[in-house]
Amino acid sequence: MAAKLGGGGGGKKYDLGQNSEINVTPFVDVMLVLLIIFMVAAPLATVSIALDLPPAIPQPDNVKPKKPVFISIQETGAIFVGEAVQTSLENLPADIPVAMQKEGITSNFQEERIFVRADAEVQYEQFMAVLNVLQSNGYFKIGLINEDIE
Repeated sequence: MAAKLGGGGGGKKYDLGQNSEINVTPFVDVMLVLLIIFMVAAPLATVSIALDLPPAIPQPDNVKPKKPVFISIQETGAIFVGEAVQTSLENLPADIPVAMQKEGITSNFQEERIFVRADAEVQYEQFMAVLNVLQSNGYFKIGLINEDIE
């Protein structure tokens, strides 16, 4: 709270008059309180997520990367493993090793990455049913592919 104690102009000696200056003290108080709140709340907002990042060193030139196995889900509910092998949810666990063997993978099928892609119109329930079948059969390295919708 500010007051004008000395007077200019013609008035009485103790005439306070009106103060036309902005009082910024409450504004500074509020800003300091907000600063303290954000400083305390910022460390609580960080969440750690485990990421499976590739190594920082490049692969040797003579090593060819393995071709991944793709599982495609269409809006009609049709599921494709690899290029053109149509399957169902019941047959999916048996068709994945067959598709991996076609790509040259002969062992440790559960350790290989599988990419799942779905049409934009696929229902969430259909998509999650495929993921649940994969995880219940030990396939935990699953990559999701997003295709741009034009």
